[in-house]
Amino acid sequence: MEKDLSNYRKSYEKGELLLRDAPENPMELFQKWFYDVDQFFPEDENNAMTISTIGLDGFPKNRVVLLKKFTYEGFIFYTNYKSEKGRAIEKNPNVCLSFFWHAAERQIIIKGKAEKIAPNLSDGYFESRPKGSQLGALVSNQSEVVLNREVLEEKLKDLEVAYEGKEIERPEYWGGYIVKPVEIEFWQGRPNRLHDRIRYQLQTDYNWAIDRLSP
Repeated sequence: MEKDLSNYRKSYEKGELLLRDAPENPMELFQKWFYDVDQFFPEDENNAMTISTIGLDGFPKNRVVLLKKFTYEGFIFYTNYKSEKGRAIEKNPNVCLSFFWHAAERQIIIKGKAEKIAPNLSDGYFESRPKGSQLGALVSNQSEVVLNREVLEEKLKDLEVAYEGKEIERPEYWGGYIVKPVEIEFWQGRPNRLHDRIRYQLQTDYNWAIDRLSP
């Protein structure tokens, strides 16, 4: 099988990112871009982000998860701590997050360290989830081999009966991570492949060094 993609081209012309417009703290720029995409490009699932980890087999692996909160401290998402992703983070907490908002012609790439958030914060988020999503966390031994889909659906039916009219407690193996950034790069598509790239790097005094990178 072969397909030549060399003629796939697009001119990026929807914005610019100049060094003089970069705030001192990258989280302020992240917030602005996030809200811009949310307002002007609602067709994008703007909180969808790719997280890259180094697996137990030594290979990097990417997958898409959903950002559920961001603060000046970092980026929070939720998962099964015993999943392939969770086991990888436990061994090597250095991760990379990336957002690609194609409609806005923007990317953000974040290097950081992932750590578990406080249990009470995970409890609060778990309680806010729809009951079906809560039960889903109990049904799935995430990343483990399963015989077929029917196994999952039957287990869900059993749990729906068992928890009818009852509150569902968050399982200990499920919760949140916060990724605390050490480097954030903002990429804005520009014509002629002369894209804007602004990189923030965290310094030992907790200020951010800001540089423009060649496209």
